[in-house]
Amino acid sequence: MQKQYIIHLKLLFVAAIWGASWTAGRIMALDMPPITGAWLRYLIAIICFLIWLKIIGLLKMPTRGQWRLAFLIGFFSTATYQAFFMFGMKYTAAGDASLMITFNPLFTALLAIPLLSEKMTARLATGLGLGVSGGVILFLYSPNVNLPADERIVGNLLIAFAALSWAFSSILMRKAMSEPTDDASEPLSPLTLTVWASITGFVFLTPWAGWETIQDGIPSISARAWWATVFLAVISTVIAYVWFANGIKAIGAGKAALYVYLVPPFGILSGWLLLDERLGWSLLFAFVLIVGGVALAQSEKRHQQVVSEE
Repeated sequence: MQKQYIIHLKLLFVAAIWGASWTAGRIMALDMPPITGAWLRYLIAIICFLIWLKIIGLLKMPTRGQWRLAFLIGFFSTATYQAFFMFGMKYTAAGDASLMITFNPLFTALLAIPLLSEKMTARLATGLGLGVSGGVILFLYSPNVNLPADERIVGNLLIAFAALSWAFSSILMRKAMSEPTDDASEPLSPLTLTVWASITGFVFLTPWAGWETIQDGIPSISARAWWATVFLAVISTVIAYVWFANGIKAIGAGKAALYVYLVPPFGILSGWLLLDERLGWSLLFAFVLIVGGVALAQSEKRHQQVVSEE
């Protein structure tokens, strides 16, 4: 019983960490070139991931077929996602961004229709409508009016594209983890797939970061931005992911996923505490509509499972 409490406490910390990561991303994006910041984050994270794989005995090279999958997933989950994330955080508030990223499950469900032959249902359509309504409220009535409206809207759109990029990678990861490639005996585990996809995404980011350095010179990074980078790399990317994966293993994916709904409130609170961002009723309304839409859309699979069991 005590072990269960520890698992739930860790998952609560994961939600708080992922919420605070939006504030850390805002600090980074305002202090350094966007892609350079993403490159530094993943350089540190990959080193930590490889050390962890070595410790637990899972460090082995993927096959050629697995490398192809890792490159494709890394392009969307690391390179494209990080580009949209970092550029988006230059323009919008951390609280706004933490709400926009919750569109990821809705985008994943929509992409599953053409890519995984799943069907559009009334629940999914209603959930999408609720989510879009919440997004409209966030775009038009965000309390962070100290940011120029046109910049904030551009930032929110970029974060939405980040969610779409992650949705693409989620579909690809679902396929990669469900069946092995032709030259492998078993699929990659979620942890090893994440590590190798991070490495391949880092490869995509490297020339872009190099071009930023050529254009702008070696950036002068403040101590605050360095702390934000280390927090994102070590705490948010590595430790929180491992804790979340352990939580899924201990209590199941469904129960662990409920903690993800706590990420936006923590994101809003961290932006308020650390960046003096503003609070307002529009954030609450947007949160209820977006998260309610996501919950309704995701309830479709649970409903189908119950029907099939009957």
